[in-house]
Amino acid sequence: LNYLLFNIIPTAAEFAMVAVILLGQYEARFALVTLITVFVYIIFTLSVTEWRMHFRLKMNALESEANTYAVDGMLNYETVKYFNNEAYELSRYDRTLEDWESAAVKSQVAVIAVGVTFMMLYAAQGVVNGSMTLGDLVLVNTMMLQLFLPLNFLGVIYRALKYSLADMDMMMRLLDTRQEISDKPGAKALVISEARVSVEHVSFSYHPDRLVLDDVSFEIPPGKKIAVVGPSGAGKSTLSRLLFRFYEVDKGRIVIDGQDISTVTQHSLRENIGIVPQDTVLFNQSIFHNIHYANNNASMDDVIDAAKVANIHEFIQSLPDGYETIVGERGLKLSGGEKQRIAIARVILKNPRILVFDEATSSLDSRSEQSILASLKEVAMQHTTLVIAHRLSTIIDADTILVMDRGAIVEQGTHEELLIHGGLYAHLWQLQQEKREHEIALESAVDTI
Repeated sequence: LNYLLFNIIPTAAEFAMVAVILLGQYEARFALVTLITVFVYIIFTLSVTEWRMHFRLKMNALESEANTYAVDGMLNYETVKYFNNEAYELSRYDRTLEDWESAAVKSQVAVIAVGVTFMMLYAAQGVVNGSMTLGDLVLVNTMMLQLFLPLNFLGVIYRALKYSLADMDMMMRLLDTRQEISDKPGAKALVISEARVSVEHVSFSYHPDRLVLDDVSFEIPPGKKIAVVGPSGAGKSTLSRLLFRFYEVDKGRIVIDGQDISTVTQHSLRENIGIVPQDTVLFNQSIFHNIHYANNNASMDDVIDAAKVANIHEFIQSLPDGYETIVGERGLKLSGGEKQRIAIARVILKNPRILVFDEATSSLDSRSEQSILASLKEVAMQHTTLVIAHRLSTIIDADTILVMDRGAIVEQGTHEELLIHGGLYAHLWQLQQEKREHEIALESAVDTI
C-alpha cells in the first residue's frame, strides 16, 4: 500500500503529464518513443524477472551450500589440519562462491538507457534542423529523466519483491517440512510411578536394507540396573535413541509404567530420562553453564555438589577462572575425560527417574574410571538404569547383562552366569582382561620410570 500511494500512483501521474506535453508541444515520435520504452520496459521487467528467478533460487541454494562448507570446516578444523586439507576446503568454498557470483551477474539487465538515447538523438536532430531549440532538448532530457528514474526504481522494487517471494518460498518450505517425530493428537504427559521400562518385541532399521534391532525384548525393573553389551554395530546405542524417541520403532513398542512412549509428549518423556552420551558435546560457554544447563532452577551449590559427585570439582577449582572457565567450541579446551565428567555432573544435577549411561567412562583412564564408577553406582542406586557399555569391567555389578549381536539379544544373565555359560560374553571378557593386564603393566612401568 505504501509503494502504491507514494511510488506507483505518482509515477503513473508523471507519465501521463509527460505524454500530454510531448504530444501537445513536439512531434508524435517523441511520445511514441516514450510509450514504446515504457511498454517494453514493463514487459521486459516482468518477463526477465521471471526468467531470472531460477538464478535467484540457485543463488539461495549456493549461498546455503557455501555457509555449510564454512561452518563445517571451522567446527571440524582439527580434522582439516590432521589431513592437511586447508587448500581443499578453501577451494570448495571458493568454487561455490564463484558459482553464486556467476548466477548473480546473469541476473542484472538494463533497458531504459536505450529509450533515453533514442529520445536524445531525435531531440539533437530537431535542434540541428531548427525545429527545436536547445531549451527544448534540455526540457525533453529533463522530462525523460524525471519519468524513467522513478520507473527504474519501480522495476527495482518489483524485482526485489519477486526475490523476496523466492526467499520466502524457501523459508515457507522449511517451515512446512513435516517433523519426523511429533506428538500425537491428544498426547498426555508421562506419569512416572515406579519407573519400570519395558522393551517389547522392538524392531528398527535406519534404512530398509539394514536391520539394526531384530525383535528385541527386555525389562528394567524399578531401581534396577540393566547393562547392554556387545560388539560394535550390535545396536546398543540405538536403544537409547529409541528410548528418547529420536526415532519411532518399526515394530513393537517401548513402555514406561504401562504407557507407550509413542503416546506421551516428548517433553515429558525426556524430562524424566537423563543420559551421559558416548560423544559429549559442550556449549562454547562456561563450565557452570554447561552443568547448570540440565536444571535452570539449580543453585550454585547444587552445581558444585553435582561436580563433586562426578569427581571434577577439584579440577574446576584448579582452573584460573574456576566454574566460569570457557570450554571452547564443542568443549575442545577440555580432555575427553573432563568432558565426560561434566556430562556426568549434568545428568546428576538433572536427577531424573530413569538414567542412561552410553559408554559413560569410555574416555577415562583406569584410575579415574574406578572413582567415577563408585559415584555412578551411588547415583544409580535409586534410579532405573540402562547402561550401554563396551568395557565389561564397568557393568559386572549390573542386575542383568544383555549381550547383543547383530541386532538381537543372544545371551542374558548376571556376570557370573554369563562367564559360566562360556558364550560371546565370556569371549569378550577374556579379550578385555588380557588388554587390561597389558595396560596395568604399562602404567606400572611408567610409574616406576
